[in-house]
Amino acid sequence: MNIATALKLKRLLYIIAKSVPFKPNFTKLATLLDMNRNTVSDLMCYLEKAGIINQLRAETEGVRLLGKVDKVYLNNTNLAYALSDNTPDIGNVRETFFFSTLRVVCPVTTSEVADFTVGGYTFEVGGKNKSQKQVHDVENAYVVKDDIEYGMRNVVPLWAFGFLY
Repeated sequence: MNIATALKLKRLLYIIAKSVPFKPNFTKLATLLDMNRNTVSDLMCYLEKAGIINQLRAETEGVRLLGKVDKVYLNNTNLAYALSDNTPDIGNVRETFFFSTLRVVCPVTTSEVADFTVGGYTFEVGGKNKSQKQVHDVENAYVVKDDIEYGMRNVVPLWAFGFLY
């Protein structure tokens, strides 16, 4: 890797850090970074292998699995604070925590109605006032809430997922 590519990689990481969780548009990123779309895709894979980002994909099979990235998260919440110009969005911090702890023990994919799908279960992550409206009609759906001490029925405290890590 040459210096120019390293600088573009640094700029890509800055773009990701400012806008996570973000839905990547590799064509726009390539234009911003003045590089090939495939190179941007490669750099994203390098960042994921290095443990800096996590790429959330849809639950697909075959060739479609290779290219489609639905959201990009930083690997952990500490990176969100270290790379952000100001305090990161608390919703992003919650989702990053949930995703980074669960992806270690099982595959995590996107959900059409909520934030994540894990092994046939749907999870919507939010603060203590998060309602169940979004997942009300979904079977095996749970609301993961921050700033609560204990859960009830299909509400689980966010801190409980820290025990999986």
